[in-house]
Amino acid sequence: MFEQTFKNIDDVLFKDAGCDSELDYIEQTSWVLFLKYLHDLEQVKSDEAALQGKEYEYIIEKEYQWDVWAAPKDAEGKLDHSKTVTGDDLVDFVNEKLFRYLRGFKQLHIENPQTIEYKIGEIFSELKNKIQSGYIMRDVIDHVDELEFLASEDKHELSHLYETKIKNMGNAGRNGGQYYTPRPLIRAMIEVTSPKIGETVYDGAVGSAGFLCEAFDYMYKRMDKRTDSLKILQEGTFYGKEKKSLAYIIGIMNMILHGIEAPNIVHTNTLAEDVRQIQEKDRYHVILANPPFGGKERPEVQQNFDIKTSETAFLFLQHFIKSLKAGGRAAIVIKNTFLSNTDNASVSLRKYLLESCNLHTVLDMPGGTFLGAGVKTVVLFFDKGQPTKNIWYYAFDPGRNMGKTNPLNNEDLKEFVTLQKDQPETEKSWVLSVADIPEDTYDLSVKNPNAPEEAPLRSPEEILTEMEALDEETNALLQSIKELV
Repeated sequence: MFEQTFKNIDDVLFKDAGCDSELDYIEQTSWVLFLKYLHDLEQVKSDEAALQGKEYEYIIEKEYQWDVWAAPKDAEGKLDHSKTVTGDDLVDFVNEKLFRYLRGFKQLHIENPQTIEYKIGEIFSELKNKIQSGYIMRDVIDHVDELEFLASEDKHELSHLYETKIKNMGNAGRNGGQYYTPRPLIRAMIEVTSPKIGETVYDGAVGSAGFLCEAFDYMYKRMDKRTDSLKILQEGTFYGKEKKSLAYIIGIMNMILHGIEAPNIVHTNTLAEDVRQIQEKDRYHVILANPPFGGKERPEVQQNFDIKTSETAFLFLQHFIKSLKAGGRAAIVIKNTFLSNTDNASVSLRKYLLESCNLHTVLDMPGGTFLGAGVKTVVLFFDKGQPTKNIWYYAFDPGRNMGKTNPLNNEDLKEFVTLQKDQPETEKSWVLSVADIPEDTYDLSVKNPNAPEEAPLRSPEEILTEMEALDEETNALLQSIKELV
């Protein structure tokens, strides 16, 4: 049922002049979904308070509650059409009153940015309603009202469908692919870093929060479901930062659907922070990220880093190293050119990584891993504190061309995860001693010495000889057929 509802919402938004692509569809669906979620959450808390003989104080004032402006019900619990607002009146209410009211929460709760109240203000300060037709908006609201956020199984199904919408953005153009890292790759990264209850998990380029959501699922399945542990998992485990408004909103909604009520995601430019000011209280046990690459940062941003470069991903890597606790673990996706670039910043950054961390594993991914991008990437797995002595490389070969029709699947990286524990040498994996790395370049791009040798190319003379032999065979065969006839 939920899947059909999501499809119906997209079909309706497709007809609106203000919504042009999957990016618009998910943005507009997100704010409506968020308000319905908020209504259901407050309803649950109100019922819980009533059972305890208490009165619940609603976050949202009566006029702006979902069951007043969006979906008023009659005595039988059905939509009361005599009270519903639609057309221009609905658009005017949303734009001029609802959004203005919700934006006000940011200033009212600025001292408590981790509360759901602050998140409300932050979200509605960062987006605007793009649905131009009040009749289309009414249809969207009616479809969203069919969705229930009360039961955990409902949230699970909704989170799966929302993830599908995020994945579709990777095919939507307009840089949609930046929001989606293939989930099988994320799960492999989490398996290797193995976050545990009591540890903090951080992504400073959080995007759609895929790393944090998958880490939540991984830890929840393996934890002792005690009240105190659940509270730690909910409130004190997952942290993220995101610069872009749409990604921030999607990330929060994604985490909410995965079961995290008030996500610790901050809307900020991570690279605007001076890495020299990062203190122990700002550091994390596990860092998982796929920072944007190819971006160019301005000189004032570069001043926040010891190794100055305009390459966004290289600045993020410095931030992650500084943000990792001693003994902490990280898994970071980065372009494979990081291993071999000869510019001063790249050489200095590789030296810094090798001397301050144990870069124990490099996972080499093929082109086509990321939807809509043929760029080749590697995943760097490192621990903070001890310098690198040996690096284990694994060249992932799926045995097929990667792309939209053949994406990464959950079986693909099982061998890597299994072998990574003991780091043996195989046809796909090998070990490099740091002692063998040239100190003038710190070049880490080593060709697989264990790969089976490819058959040598034949000389032109050999090819011509074979062609002549084939021609003779063909002529002989044709002659035989003629004789038979």
